[in-house]
Amino acid sequence: MANILEINNLTKKYGKKLALNDFSLEAESGKVIGILGPNGSGKTTLIKILTGLIHETSGSVLIDGEKPGAYTKSIISYLPDRNFLYKWMSVKDAINFYNDFFIDFNEKKAYELLEFMNLDKNMAIEDMSKGMKEKLNLSLVLSREAKLYILDEPIAGVDPIARDQILDAIINNYRKESTVLITTHLVKDMESIFDEVIFLSEGQILLSGNADDLRDERKMQIDDLYKDILS
Repeated sequence: MANILEINNLTKKYGKKLALNDFSLEAESGKVIGILGPNGSGKTTLIKILTGLIHETSGSVLIDGEKPGAYTKSIISYLPDRNFLYKWMSVKDAINFYNDFFIDFNEKKAYELLEFMNLDKNMAIEDMSKGMKEKLNLSLVLSREAKLYILDEPIAGVDPIARDQILDAIINNYRKESTVLITTHLVKDMESIFDEVIFLSEGQILLSGNADDLRDERKMQIDDLYKDILS
């Protein structure tokens, strides 16, 4: 399959600090890719460049053959690591907001995901727990018919039941011809869904490859490998 994402020698500096150092990645359509690393490893900087929020210092990024800009923003469905909806909204308001804002939003799918997540469409966002907000935000993001889904720490701070629902939702609802890029430091909970993994530390790739191949070669689970490499 064609590459949806091509990153070559990507470097980002903040003053003298290197946030990303010669980062390269080719991502095929149809893959779920884990970007694994502790806080401060460069995951957020990478996401900000891919979503067009900041610019690289050097190197290149192509998303569906284009540099980050208006077109790439239209084909990326992005889940940030914090709630992005207004407190005054109800769940139904949030769905209407997405439906008005994104031409690729599938309203029917959104309501199906709400039912799966056990979320009431009339509930106010300000009355929701953190886990409920995470499930709502993910439902909205997955209801877009995007080419690239970028999920930043999608299960951070939620209870085990919510985590299971979120993982099931990701696996069962992303478009199979699309790519899912997930950043996380909660490797044990998420490793089962990754096709490929990248271990990132201080802006550099320490190891990358097919998740099953790495398990076979290293004779350990991805979580154990993460601890071994980054300890």
